[in-house]
Amino acid sequence: MSEKKTVKVGIIGCGAIGTLIAQAIEKKIVKCEELILYDYIQKKAKDLKNSIDFPVTIAENLNKMLNLKPTIIVEAASQKAVKDYIKPITSKGIKLIVMSSGALIGSNYQTERIYVPSGAIGGLDAISSAALTKISKVVLTTIFEGNAEKAATQFPRSMNVASTLSFIVKPAKVHVRLISDPTIKRNTHEIKVEWQYGEMYFCFSNDPHPENPKTSALAAWSAIQLLKTLIKNQ
Repeated sequence: MSEKKTVKVGIIGCGAIGTLIAQAIEKKIVKCEELILYDYIQKKAKDLKNSIDFPVTIAENLNKMLNLKPTIIVEAASQKAVKDYIKPITSKGIKLIVMSSGALIGSNYQTERIYVPSGAIGGLDAISSAALTKISKVVLTTIFEGNAEKAATQFPRSMNVASTLSFIVKPAKVHVRLISDPTIKRNTHEIKVEWQYGEMYFCFSNDPHPENPKTSALAAWSAIQLLKTLIKNQ
């Protein structure tokens, strides 16, 4: 009988998403034996460790995190973190969940160890099924509260949704529209897909995360669900 493998989860980025994932681990929604935290602002990692009742090790840098041999790492930091850390992580045979999927646009990373959660949207199973035949058009409309200046800062985060779609619908292209509406209180993503046998329309209206309005709470929960699945299936 084989010995049960110790499951360690690493989290890069201890902000709103990283905190929600750590809390899910503390509540045993995600089952593992140890949590490894890294944030370039060390105080964030220390504060998160002190806020939960679970075995936590703080890594001072990525190399020290890798030396602790995590089973899976969740990137919850930034597109720059993805670009800087993706090769060192996957070259060690460690599975990587990428939240900042916009960093993967135009890249040639082809590895079975990179996973992208559905994020602030859903319906990807139906869209990926349609992509097996022929998709003629995909339009993503993102609506949020704010002005044009805010749109410029929001766009990189909206690209995470667009990039997730682009992976699903290749070789079709995703057309993106970003709309600022001061009457909107929720971040809204509308997706229209035209494919060989019909049309699909999805609308997702999500409350911003209370601690970080730029983040959808659903995005964090999609990562938690993916993390649960990967741990269960390993």
